[in-house]
Amino acid sequence: MKRWLTAAVLALGLLGVAHAAIDTYEFSTPADRERFHELTKELRCPKCQNQDIADSNAPIAADLRKEIFRMLGEGKDNQQIIDFMVDRYGDFVRYRPALTSKTALLWFGPAALLLGGLVVMAVIVRRRRAAPTDGSDALSAQERQRLDQLLDKKTDD
Repeated sequence: MKRWLTAAVLALGLLGVAHAAIDTYEFSTPADRERFHELTKELRCPKCQNQDIADSNAPIAADLRKEIFRMLGEGKDNQQIIDFMVDRYGDFVRYRPALTSKTALLWFGPAALLLGGLVVMAVIVRRRRAAPTDGSDALSAQERQRLDQLLDKKTDD
C-alpha cells in the first residue's frame, strides 16, 4: 500500500513539473533569435516589479514574449516593437525609459537629491565651524554672574 501511495505522489509531482511552461520559438535566422533575447531582456514585466520578461514566469510576460515573437515574424524592427509596448503599458515597461519631460525626474531626480544632500551637509559643517566652541559668547556677563552664584551655593550645601 505504501508503495502505491509513494508512486501516486511521485506521479502527481512529475505531472506538476510537466505543466511548467517552456517557451520554444523557432526563428528563421540567428539574428532574429538574438533580437528576441535583446528585447525580452530590455523590457520589464508589468506584473513583476523588477524582472524582465525573459526571466518572468508571470502569464503576462509569456503573452509579451509571444507578442514579440509575432512582431519579429512580421518583420518589425526593435524600435517599432518597443514603441508598441510603451504605447500599451507605458514607460514603466522599459528598464531605460527615454528622456522626455515625463521621465526627466527619473533621470535627474537621484542626482538632484544627492546634490541637495551635499549642500545641506556643507551648510551644517560651515555653521559648526563658524560657531564658537568655548561657549564664552553663549552667556552674557549678568547670566555668567548668576550661574557662578548658583554654582557656589551648590558647593556650599
